[in-house]
Amino acid sequence: MFNRQIFFQWAWLSLLILTPIVLWILPSDFFDGSKVVLCPSRLFFNVECLGCGMTRAVMHLHHLEIEDAIFFNYGSVVVYPALGVIWLIWAVKAARKTGILKTPKEKNPTT
Repeated sequence: MFNRQIFFQWAWLSLLILTPIVLWILPSDFFDGSKVVLCPSRLFFNVECLGCGMTRAVMHLHHLEIEDAIFFNYGSVVVYPALGVIWLIWAVKAARKTGILKTPKEKNPTT
């Protein structure tokens, strides 16, 4: 019988792996002046928020365009590495739950 939880773990792991690949395939200026509007503030009120600049800055950092990223948002040089660490933690946890990675065994302390 197919385990539903394992299916969702595999789907989550696939999403985690595919997201950075798709962002690398997209051009670095995809969110700069495109007609794709993801921000509710910009969509409903036509006002850009700090997240709009962060989205564009992270996309430029993902393509190693540091000057452009800093132009859009200075905080991206701190946020992008933090996102990378969070992504890595999630990917390792998902890989362990699916059985791809083995959980490290605890050492028994000898007293």
